[in-house]
Amino acid sequence: MSDFDQDLSAMLQILGQMHETLAFNKVLGLRIVHLRPDSTECRFPMKDEFIGNPILGILHGGVISAVLDATGGINASVSALERMKDLSKQEIGDRLSRMGTIDLRIDYLRPGKGNQFRATSAVMRTGRKVAVTRMELKNQDDVLIAVGTGAYLIG
Repeated sequence: MSDFDQDLSAMLQILGQMHETLAFNKVLGLRIVHLRPDSTECRFPMKDEFIGNPILGILHGGVISAVLDATGGINASVSALERMKDLSKQEIGDRLSRMGTIDLRIDYLRPGKGNQFRATSAVMRTGRKVAVTRMELKNQDDVLIAVGTGAYLIG
């Protein structure tokens, strides 16, 4: 394993811990279960506070959007790390601190019924300044609830 691969592995671990400790991600109960430069998977439980329709007991659309955005953003930041192998740790930290969502589209396909949810993200493209990801949200029965596409500033 090269020095960069060892550093990348360490940075992935730090990045995963950082995202899991973000206040909003903690409110969502977002837990990263898979973190690689090309794909990410996060899971979270249903909470009473997430109900958008009290009669049906389904997820609020804002929760769906927030989870897909967070999952896509995590994936974009991880994919950006591979392109930063020639930078110092300080420069990498500076760039990651300026990351943010610049475009987000969510398509709600079905009501968000379930007890547990899984959000996945795959990188479509990572350029010098922008990464684009495709996200999906499914429940514990693997029913597709929503899909999204996100563009993230990474440079």
